[in-house]
Amino acid sequence: MIVQFDSTETAEVLMFAEVAKVLLTAVGKECTARGVFTQSEMLPAAMALREAVRQAGKPVDDDEEEDKKKPPVISLGQRAWPLIDMLERTAKSGPDASIVWEAAADF
Repeated sequence: MIVQFDSTETAEVLMFAEVAKVLLTAVGKECTARGVFTQSEMLPAAMALREAVRQAGKPVDDDEEEDKKKPPVISLGQRAWPLIDMLERTAKSGPDASIVWEAAADF
């Protein structure tokens, strides 16, 4: 399932529900079919996502040989960046700015 994030100030961001769930959970939002980030929630949410990315970037083990056998992984930072950017840019654009998301169902 696809989740579409729309901002009053930036282009839309599309992501799979599995990824959106991780990101929304990190900022304390429920994974409902429709939701909103208000102006006051945007910068704290962006900071929470940056912290989640920082925490996810800490190495778990040091087995380089095993890592060479695995396919490349898309990091949480790569997945989170479009939403972080949307949150920060929209937050700077005034009191009427908002971000909404929509999916086919709760996820």
